[in-house]
Amino acid sequence: MFHGSICALITPFANGSVDEKSYEQFIDWQIKQGTDGVVPCGTTGESPTLSHDEHKRVVEICTDVAKGRVPVIAGAGSNSTDEAIMLTRHAKEAGADAALIVTPYYNKPTQEGMYLHYKAINDAVELPIIIYNIPGRCIVDMSVDTMARLAELPNIAGVKDATNDVGRATLQKNMIGPDFIQLSGEDGTQIGFLAQGGVGCISVTANIAPKEMSDFHRAWREGDLAGAQTLNERLMPLHTNLFCESNPGPVKYGASLLKKCEADTRLPLAPIAGTSKKVVEESMRSAGLFN
Repeated sequence: MFHGSICALITPFANGSVDEKSYEQFIDWQIKQGTDGVVPCGTTGESPTLSHDEHKRVVEICTDVAKGRVPVIAGAGSNSTDEAIMLTRHAKEAGADAALIVTPYYNKPTQEGMYLHYKAINDAVELPIIIYNIPGRCIVDMSVDTMARLAELPNIAGVKDATNDVGRATLQKNMIGPDFIQLSGEDGTQIGFLAQGGVGCISVTANIAPKEMSDFHRAWREGDLAGAQTLNERLMPLHTNLFCESNPGPVKYGASLLKKCEADTRLPLAPIAGTSKKVVEESMRSAGLFN
């Protein structure tokens, strides 16, 4: 069910509020461009600065617009287990197909603490859960052993792996099995992750290059490795330069150049610098996004 180019959606803002109209249009555009799935309320969607009411509304808009055309994996993570359960329950009520649950940040739980955190969510809500392992933001790194333990639970369906270690995909596949859904969380290394056993990517780049990212994954699935590599090389400057400042500042600026939304982010994310704007625009031009 979950494979290919899955867009980690930005959340458009206007005058300090969620720009619902732009968001609806953006999701519809993503799907029409070939995106294989969407993730509302992830880090790229600025979930840390959404109120609970906004978070729920953003998920509801996404499921309403998707209308079953592509899967919706709703961001529902928190460093509070009770809050993660609450957000996961809402994701199910809103009609999401799965929940993306990030490892608890700041608290620095042990491996056992992480296991119990996910087990509590698994036990509370009957909805597929994608573990989000991103040590660079959360400090903690879920071990392959802990992930294998969690995979034995009925609702733990897969992982978004943002460790930047493509070998993890093979290690996890060997220990857990081929049915465990492995999605890259790093655009720049996704081709290596796919080669090691991954089946897709939860992508930042897809926000502004949805067709190109969809074409890349389709080429890979169809065995057109030369075509996939050509697209990967064309998109690599974007994969890299969309992180010239903290995500999602650069990709939101890129979306604004495509007239999809305003570039506004919420504090503490500042507007990106002029030099960064130039880097983003040049990368988009080299990828052919203005043609």
